[in-house]
Amino acid sequence: MIFVYIILIILILFGIAYWLFMSSYSQLFGRFPYRVKVGKKIIALTFVDGPNEPYTSQIVDYLNEKNIKATFFEVGECVRKYPEITKKIYQSGHVIGNHSLSHVFKNYFSSLAFNREIDDSQQIIEKCIGVKPALFRSPWLFRQPWLLMSLKQRELQPVSGLFCHALEVFQPSAKRIARRTIAKAKPGTIIIFHDGVESKGGDRSETVGAVKLTVDELIKKGFSFVTVDELLDVPAYL
Repeated sequence: MIFVYIILIILILFGIAYWLFMSSYSQLFGRFPYRVKVGKKIIALTFVDGPNEPYTSQIVDYLNEKNIKATFFEVGECVRKYPEITKKIYQSGHVIGNHSLSHVFKNYFSSLAFNREIDDSQQIIEKCIGVKPALFRSPWLFRQPWLLMSLKQRELQPVSGLFCHALEVFQPSAKRIARRTIAKAKPGTIIIFHDGVESKGGDRSETVGAVKLTVDELIKKGFSFVTVDELLDVPAYL
């Protein structure tokens, strides 16, 4: 019986820690917006862990066909691998944000390491598109006071969001991902899709399909789409 209580306590503590440090909703350490109050039906579509070919290009081509602008939080090492797609995203009018250099979780427990993750990714993106992002989303939405302090010193806006589907990283069917995303899509919401897998790439074909299904349905429901900087009324670039 004591063993059961110990397990329950561990699970409760883990849940509390997750909520504080990684939940989309936690604002304990400072503003980390996932939704804003708005008077019209607008949504911000965001993508993380890219660029990752050919899936990022497929998403960008579709959004361009629909004349929809989105925000792509990119991993520095992936930008280094696919500089041309990053340029294409930027030149198409989408917004590029910083999503760390390597997407390695352990680097966010050391001030020196996560500062390097932020700064090196900024330099890679600036070298690619000529400007530095003003928006930052940490891997797994992880945040703690020192990280947010570093972002403030660099005049970077931290951005959270709601994951389109809790299991999207494992690629359930496009219909399942889209159905859950549409249910979460309230006015002023920032939605998170994965066009990559950390810094390693991977098959995102179901995500591509889900984006198309989601956008088509939300348009029918009267929604329009904005970039994160427009939604939050902050600069996109420094």
